[in-house]
Amino acid sequence: MSEVQENKSGGNNRNRNRVLIVFFIILIVSLIAGVIYMRYKKTHITTDDAYVEGRIHQVAPKVEGEVVEVLVGDNQYVKRGDLLLRIDAEPYKKKLDEAQAALDAELNRMSELKATLEAERQKLRAAEAGVQRIEREKEAILQAVEAAKSELDAQEALLRQAESDYRRAERLYKSGVIPKDRYEKAKTALDAQRAKRDALIASVRKAEVSLSLNRAALKEAGAGVSAQKAVLRRLSETIHSQESMIKSRKAVLELAKLRLSYTRVYAPSDGYVTHKSVEVGNIVRPGMPLMAVVPLSDVYVVANYKETQVERIRPGQKVRIRVDAYPGRVFEGKVESIMAGTGAVFSLFPPENASGNYVKVVQRIPVKIILKEGTDPDHLLRLGMSVVPTVYAR
Repeated sequence: MSEVQENKSGGNNRNRNRVLIVFFIILIVSLIAGVIYMRYKKTHITTDDAYVEGRIHQVAPKVEGEVVEVLVGDNQYVKRGDLLLRIDAEPYKKKLDEAQAALDAELNRMSELKATLEAERQKLRAAEAGVQRIEREKEAILQAVEAAKSELDAQEALLRQAESDYRRAERLYKSGVIPKDRYEKAKTALDAQRAKRDALIASVRKAEVSLSLNRAALKEAGAGVSAQKAVLRRLSETIHSQESMIKSRKAVLELAKLRLSYTRVYAPSDGYVTHKSVEVGNIVRPGMPLMAVVPLSDVYVVANYKETQVERIRPGQKVRIRVDAYPGRVFEGKVESIMAGTGAVFSLFPPENASGNYVKVVQRIPVKIILKEGTDPDHLLRLGMSVVPTVYAR
């Protein structure tokens, strides 16, 4: 009986030892797994609060008018520069024609003004040539006056000599010393000298009259030159104003061309058409959103990590991204930047913690992650998709 009890007691001890061994093995494995998991958590930072984001190009017209043609549909892929829609261009063509006609009229007026300016310049050159001619004539007249005066002075001397000879001949004739013919000869010589003197006096006076007339003509010609210069100045000012007018008309024409070009709306980038809200016949106005073009070739991920996680996140670190829409598909990327503040700070209504009922909440900081690989047409990442990024913080 005692042997049976001993055998039972030994069996129980062996079972207890096996249980303890299994327990310790499980404990050790759990500790090892826990250590491995903790090390993994330190080097692999994951969040499920992450979404695909990208650029959205809003398409809006720059001119007002009726839509006459829409060439794209919702979700259609377009390339940069593709024509999306056309606005009625007839009103803008008329504006362009009016601007061109106004410019042509101003250019024609400029041509007329320049022709008039050239004609007036020729008149000025002719007037200046007339002044120069009169000045040359003045010099000749002055020389003639001086010569006539010199000749008159010489003639006055000859006349005085003839008068002296006549008086002496008269005394001698009365005294009977000389015959009558010598007396008459002396008188004839005196009369001749007086006639020459009178003729020279008339020549001097005539030359002086010519000089006076020349001076009057020179003054008149000078006034004509001044008047012609004034005409040219006024014409030059008019041409300057006309140049300003032409510049203004050209600016109006360029604006009309630009506004006409705005009647054709093109795709701002490669991408997919979304939120199309325009149809043929709609009246659109500048700035009115008509559709959006979303390029999916350069999307990125914004992951909202807890503030306790970002300490180990650095730009350039490798990221693996799992997408809820594509189970089993993993995208490679890298951390590009970390936002300067939490998401709550930049929200429309930031939290107000001065009311007295403050509860501490772990904040989240947006981290921008860019994809390394190109676009996969079979696995397109679309804006707003939920993703799970894991940052390798080794």
